[in-house]
Amino acid sequence: PPPAPGYYDTSCFKRGDLLEVPRTLFIHFGIYLGENRVAHLMPDILPAFTGDRRQIQQVVTNKRLILGVITKTASIRVDTVEDFAYGGSILVNHMDRLFEDQVLGSEEAARRAEKLVGATAHSLPFSFTFIFFFFFFFFSSPQFCETVKMIIRDQRSVLASALVGLASIVCLGLAPSTTLPTIFIPFFLWMAG
Repeated sequence: PPPAPGYYDTSCFKRGDLLEVPRTLFIHFGIYLGENRVAHLMPDILPAFTGDRRQIQQVVTNKRLILGVITKTASIRVDTVEDFAYGGSILVNHMDRLFEDQVLGSEEAARRAEKLVGATAHSLPFSFTFIFFFFFFFFSSPQFCETVKMIIRDQRSVLASALVGLASIVCLGLAPSTTLPTIFIPFFLWMAG
């Protein structure tokens, strides 16, 4: 039978392999520790507030992730291969084979990764740069564009824009800066839908 969705064949991974998961803006890296476990650096705000390992080890929610990115707070954690990949395809990075003299062997890389589990990193200046790139690429992503198209095609957006326009006329008065958008925005949404 075909593998279940979210199933990853870990038989091709060796302890100490550098795994990568391509994302939209970056590549997420982790070190395979064996037994379906991957050590990786994950943005997470929770380690800044608590040392409770049970709470921290739970799967990072989007809110925790975004707040961790904003404050540039991250921790090295161990997750299953499935949680590490988060639905993406996993590649084994073999760049180390290009060099004759390896700095670290696979086992040493895995041991060092295990020693760093739980370590927390924090750097505020970087977070502002990341926020800029996050919003720039998020709003230019295909998902965002599809959402905008869906909103434009939905006839309820015509009604909502007309009501917002009428409310602006009531609050700000009858003027070209309120009346023209009240007429043209619903009209263009209606035509596009």
